[in-house]
Amino acid sequence: MLQLQKVTFAYDTEPVLKNISFKIKKGQHISLIGESGCGKSTLLQLIYGLLHTEGKIFWQDKELLGPHFNLVPGEPFIKYLAQHFDLMLPLTAAENVGKHLSNFYPIKKRRRIKELLEVVEMEDLADKKAKLLSGGQQQRIALARALAKEPEVLLLDEPFSHIDHFRKNNLRRKLFAYLKEKNITCIVATHDSTDALSYANRTLVLKNGKIHADDSPENLYQNPPNKYVASLFGDVNHIMLRNLRADEDSRKRVLLYPHELKIVKKSAVKAIVEKSYFQGPDYLIKAKLNTDSILIQHENALDENMEISIAVDKKLVHQRVSRS
Repeated sequence: MLQLQKVTFAYDTEPVLKNISFKIKKGQHISLIGESGCGKSTLLQLIYGLLHTEGKIFWQDKELLGPHFNLVPGEPFIKYLAQHFDLMLPLTAAENVGKHLSNFYPIKKRRRIKELLEVVEMEDLADKKAKLLSGGQQQRIALARALAKEPEVLLLDEPFSHIDHFRKNNLRRKLFAYLKEKNITCIVATHDSTDALSYANRTLVLKNGKIHADDSPENLYQNPPNKYVASLFGDVNHIMLRNLRADEDSRKRVLLYPHELKIVKKSAVKAIVEKSYFQGPDYLIKAKLNTDSILIQHENALDENMEISIAVDKKLVHQRVSRS
């Protein structure tokens, strides 16, 4: 189990993180999300031992003492993949992956390198020098290298940010399946909602240096406590309730994702189309609903200035109003 107790950190006088406390079970996958500058990368560096905190960090029963006590910063059973990959550019992809593996058993080493190159889909470029690889290819090699001496805890900072979109989804599936199989605890700091929703057992939301929310990704997405949390998963509408209900005169608002608003043939709720954005399988319709600008997911593009009727599930509105 990884445990943080009142972890606080400041680069200058203003704290970046304030009294962060949580526990993570062994083998659990955590997504760490929040706006830029909220402290995600700093938190990973504190856990790894690159920065010092007056709080306490434990792995199992061992306290991790940080750079004030360790001659070489970092813990040997933790691997940290930063946004800067720090590869040995004159070496090949395979040599980088095997850099810290023992040469005493060469056959075992070659098998391990091959296994990890297959996980990150780089086996065809094993003999290519790192300096000749693209940014996305270098990131995949850095991922494989982080796993070479199998860690107990893996800390990933935006691990797919340089990787082509068409390759990213399959790579994520293979990587997180591998980590589950090996029971490796993983924390991913990310801006990508797919990382936060699809592969995490639990999501921690950071805001203003504190844990703003902590729940399963399903609960946070389906029942967001506020607009800040909902917006981290993508587009969200924050609609005045009186624009959806004729009998409402309060200033309450409701959080609704674009796919939760439906365009129907007849409804008392009317909006005016402003723009249609092609998204592949559907369109994102921007419209004006009285005083609110809203986004609606729809199967077709719509003409500008067209009047549309909108419906939304009443139970969903009631559920979200109490939390928005």
